[in-house]
Amino acid sequence: MRDAVLVCGKDLRIEIRSRVAVNQVVPFALAVVLLFGLALGPDRRVLAPASAGLFWVAVLLSTVLTVQRSFAVESADEAREGLRLSGLDPAGVFLGKAGAVLAELLVLEVVLSAGIALLYGARLAGFGMLAGSAVLGSIGLAAVGMLYGAVASGLRVRETLLPLLFLPVAAPVLLAATKCWNLALAGTPSHAEGWLSLLAVFAVLYVTIGTVSFGPLLEDR
Repeated sequence: MRDAVLVCGKDLRIEIRSRVAVNQVVPFALAVVLLFGLALGPDRRVLAPASAGLFWVAVLLSTVLTVQRSFAVESADEAREGLRLSGLDPAGVFLGKAGAVLAELLVLEVVLSAGIALLYGARLAGFGMLAGSAVLGSIGLAAVGMLYGAVASGLRVRETLLPLLFLPVAAPVLLAATKCWNLALAGTPSHAEGWLSLLAVFAVLYVTIGTVSFGPLLEDR
């Protein structure tokens, strides 16, 4: 955990100084939400019911950018080799980098929540379910992103390969998180407990897989 905290702090300090997340990822996510709104039309009776799904599609696409940025930082000046030879536990590296991506996603989701409330007229209700599903869904996305980001990193086609690997595997998170948000926004968050459990299982599964397999993936690249 000490190694995880060190790596997470390092990645977050880089992002705070570079402001890539603020200047690129957040505007990209807001643009996605805005474009969905333009495509569906100005009628909020149509937009509000679709707000949960559009929210999570925007988060899913933004995760790809965030993960690519996380590995791009390590590719400069042989920093990846330095990280590999630093003696840090690979499991700690995985958890730290996933934790940094998780923190960025949670900040992004707060901004996007305000965006769908303003643009789509979505009434944010069931805050406990919204927050719980956002945290569990983001953990799952961050873990999957780090795992497949490690698979794609070091390859010339990594920019196009990562979405192809990541998006199909992350589909269960999109489905379960959207169901949780739909039920919470409809005022029946208690009906979403099964979907919330699915998010928890997915998060635990991929955090475990990533913790175990990140070391060999790091060595191979």
